[in-house]
Amino acid sequence: MTDPRLDNRVLGLYVHFPWCIKKCPYCDFNSHPLKDNTDQEAYLQALRKDWQQQYKAFAAQRLAQTPSQQFNSVFFGGGTPSLFRPELLQQLLSEIPHQGAEVTLEVNPGTAEYYGFSDYREAGINRLSIGAQSFADPQLAALGRVHCADETRQAYARARQAGFSNINIDLMWGLPGQSVEAALADLRQAIALQPEHISWYQLTIEAKTEFALRPPILPKDALLQEIEEAGLALLAAAGWQRYEVSAFAKPGKQCQHNLTYWSFGDYLGIGAGAHGKFSRDAKLLRTQRRTQPRLYQQDPCNGEPVSVVPDQLALEFMMNALRLIDGVSQDTFAERTHITWSSIEPIWQGLAEQGLVTTDRCATTALGLRYLDSVLERFL
Repeated sequence: MTDPRLDNRVLGLYVHFPWCIKKCPYCDFNSHPLKDNTDQEAYLQALRKDWQQQYKAFAAQRLAQTPSQQFNSVFFGGGTPSLFRPELLQQLLSEIPHQGAEVTLEVNPGTAEYYGFSDYREAGINRLSIGAQSFADPQLAALGRVHCADETRQAYARARQAGFSNINIDLMWGLPGQSVEAALADLRQAIALQPEHISWYQLTIEAKTEFALRPPILPKDALLQEIEEAGLALLAAAGWQRYEVSAFAKPGKQCQHNLTYWSFGDYLGIGAGAHGKFSRDAKLLRTQRRTQPRLYQQDPCNGEPVSVVPDQLALEFMMNALRLIDGVSQDTFAERTHITWSSIEPIWQGLAEQGLVTTDRCATTALGLRYLDSVLERFL
């Protein structure tokens, strides 16, 4: 069993880079097409101001309480952070106490040739997340990706040659017109690369995306269930442990940053549109920065923390923790929401009687995981 209950003093850091070569039609993240005149150094200076303000306001006291006085994880996400020069990431990392931390960089295979992977390793990156999404070129074109399958394989090979020993492959399923055989073929090609971690998640149509305006024809529910069941069996047989709804890892290679997130731990978020969450004085606070890069760079510290309404805490916790296959301990619920387990115990007992959750942990059963949305509705 993987128990993601971490020391409550552990802290993660998320750094957002809001640019891509182009916007994918399924993407609802804060990303914008990269322009030739994008000033990377100006964005770095905005990140530094944002970091310094949040460090003083939130992180310094928390880190002083930890045994290592270091961040547990740093995650460079986007957007496509691999469009940024390695030395700029290194400058930012030089200010951040992160000795021994997992430091992840998201990589788009279509931009992997911009800078050398060895340069990112020297900058302090020790984990890569490569956005393959599919190994079928027609599907990649339909998804608006700027790379082909061969570029994913080449990027992966170069990453290994540069010395990276912790790599995630992002892969989607339930793609337009996709059959069970095609979905499994994608998955087999990811498995053949032997990454330490695979994120295998279903394509969903999100509001305010191009796909929402012009929806593609996706597989029917019965076919989606067949794809999922066959894919889960394939991953398990190949040695990847499912520890979250869409995350699969070799032993000991679970993503530490995401474990903090899913177990309702605390993290700072810097960068345009970045979110953060932290506890202070028995209150849970959230932060968000301006989403437009231009406005963010003008005032990177804009945005006051907002308290989470107590009535929403149980639902927010469950929306994260119940995605973990093993869930978390019941004590973790009280520690991270500052409300007692007894306040939700009647709801939990009702779910347990229906065979949807376990009695000894804050976790779903296999049946409850299948009907997770229905489980979460009980906490509205």
